Formats: sequence, structure tokens, C-alpha cells
Amino acid sequence: MEILETESAFKERIQEIQNSAGYKNPLGFGICRIDFGQLDSAKILQATYPSMNWNENFGSAAIFIKNAQEQGYEIDYTADEVIIPVNLKFLEGCLNAFTPYSDEAYGDAHKNIQVISALYNHIKENGMRDGEFRLVLLFNDAACKSVEGTYLKLYALSTAKASLRSLNLNGAFGALHNVAWSDGQPIELEWLRENEIELKISNQYPKIDFIDKFPRFLQHIIPANNTRILDDSRVRFGAQLHAGTTIMPGASYVNFNAGTTGVSMVEGRISSSAIVGDGSDVGGGASILGVLSGTDGNPISIGKNTLLGANSVCGIPLGDGCILDAGIAILAGTKILISTDQLELIKSANPGTLIKDATVFKGSELSGLHGIHYRQDSQNGALIARRSTREVKLNADLH
Repeated sequence: MEILETESAFKERIQEIQNSAGYKNPLGFGICRIDFGQLDSAKILQATYPSMNWNENFGSAAIFIKNAQEQGYEIDYTADEVIIPVNLKFLEGCLNAFTPYSDEAYGDAHKNIQVISALYNHIKENGMRDGEFRLVLLFNDAACKSVEGTYLKLYALSTAKASLRSLNLNGAFGALHNVAWSDGQPIELEWLRENEIELKISNQYPKIDFIDKFPRFLQHIIPANNTRILDDSRVRFGAQLHAGTTIMPGASYVNFNAGTTGVSMVEGRISSSAIVGDGSDVGGGASILGVLSGTDGNPISIGKNTLLGANSVCGIPLGDGCILDAGIAILAGTKILISTDQLELIKSANPGTLIKDATVFKGSELSGLHGIHYRQDSQNGALIARRSTREVKLNADLH
């Protein structure tokens, strides 16, 4: 692609590309670096994106697509995903097109240009393995097919460019390989088995931190300055943590496609698909059930300023300002007693919501209601619900 000297020339070229027959803006795209299997060189163990795009930066996408086409690659806009190896000619063409903005590409500005420039310099100095760097284009939010496409979606979630529970992650476990992770690097299990004797005799057997299909959050994501993660093993890649969230060590854990949407304290478990609202506290050892662990496939959201007491189990969605006392479990089928006077107070806290007149409720019938305090009667052990009289507030100094 020829050098585009002015912004107007750049915009004209983008318009020309986007108006070409069959052109379609990608939903997500980016350039990734590939980690290959040590034994099976065709196996992709991990895809790392220096920067990625989700439903944005369509001008950069047009330039990438046009330069890929000029390198002889066909773009099938009807496909769910397209993956193309990157070479120096591709990078040179992109840099020529981005010329009007090259001096502005630093900090948070023009991240795609920064990636292209840094990659160009890296390859010029160090060379590259065939297929080591790849352009990935996702045109539809379809089931996961490749490692590269799956990682792009996990990045979209962990960078909050896509909302939790908004993406199709079917097929993710089938697309990713189960590998050993050592100091952030994936190692093929078959390679370890084949070389175990030699590695141990030569004292070169690696320290294996964990074995999983997913890496850890901090291996790929730099969180906001006021976000604290006290143990990297407690957050899986694909989780989403809002600025100001604190993940304590011990019994805490945040799975992929789960996390916080505001400032939160997490000392318990947030299972996959579970979402915790702003100002809420998941107490030590508390567990929010996931879609595969007792919720009949219904994902759970925890509202704002809600407290889950230590070792409690939450199996229903909770609204704002709720309290679940320590050690009790509220599931969809749990029987919960509510006195007549407390029911009226709960109704007043949930105007416009139809709540039946009764004294015994299933947990599912209270799903999503605000201002409820779930407790256990100390005399007879019955689970009861009352209108909460206590405001949950996090310690501002800690967040």
C-alpha cells in the first residue's frame, strides 16, 4: 500500500475499502503472538495480544484487511473467524497507511499503530518463526473454534471491552489445550512426558505452577492501579475485575466470564457467569454458585452494596442492599419464612415488583429482590428473611 500523507487521504482510503463488494467490519480483531507446542509444532498452546479491538477501530481493521489481501490472502466475510499469518510486507503496508498518525501513536493513542511499529522493529531485529504472529478477525460471535479466536474473546472480557455473559464461549474448552504452565509459559504435557528422564537427570525439570487450559488473569492483563490481587492463582483469565476490586488470598477465586462490575471486596468464590455489583462484599469462604453448580443453568447476579457472610452459599440472584448471614445456604428450592410485617417492608423496598402474599417462600421466588436480610432462627434453625436494616459499606481506604 502506498504511503498516505494526510488524514484526508487516510479517510478516503478507509471509505474506499469499506465500500468494496462484500466488505464487513469485524466484531473483534487483533494481532497475536503464538506459543507453539514443544513436541507438536502444529499445536498452539497460547495466543498473546499486545492490544486487541472489540467493536471498535474499524479504520485499523480496514487497513489490516486490505494489506492482507495485497499479500494474496482472501478474506471470507461470511466466515466466523479468519486467521492470517503476518509478515514484514504486511507490516510495511500498514505503516505506510498509518503515516498521518504515526507521530501521535504513544501512550493510550493509536494502539494498533504501536503494535504494528513495535512488531516491525522486533521482526527486523530478531526474525520470526513461520506463523508466529497472526492477524485474527472475528466476524461473528459464534462458538469458539481456534485458540487464537478463543483468546481474543477472553481478552475482550478481561479488558471489559465486552460485558460479562455477553459472548458465546461454547467450544472454548474444546479449542484450548490442557498444558503445564511454568513462570507464565505453556509447556506441552506430551513433551514433558517424553523428556522427563533427561530433564530430571540434568536438573532441568521445570517448576510447574499449575496445569489448566486457561492461563491466569495476570499473565495477560494489567489491572487498574487501585485493583489488588493478592494471589495470582485466584483469578482465571477471562474474568473481569472492575477498578478498585480487591481479591484476597485464601478461599477467594474468580472464574472466567465472571467478576465484578464495581468496587468490591472478594474473599470467596465467584463461579463462572456470576457477577458481583458495586460496593458488595463476598465474605471469606462464601460461594456464589455457577451455572453448572446448582442454579439450574440460571446465572447469578449480586446487586450493589450486598454482603455475603463468611462461608455462605448463594444460589439465587440478589438485589441491592441484601445480606446473607455467615454459614447459611440460600438455593432456588430453599424454604424461607417471612413474617407478615416483614413481607410488607420488603414489598415497600421493591415497588412495582409483584410479590405474593405468603409466609413461606422458595428461594427462587425471592430472586433479585432488594433489601433482604437472610438469616437463620437461632432457636429452631429455620431460614428466615427480613427487611435489611443495615447498610453495607466497604472501607474506602482499602479500595
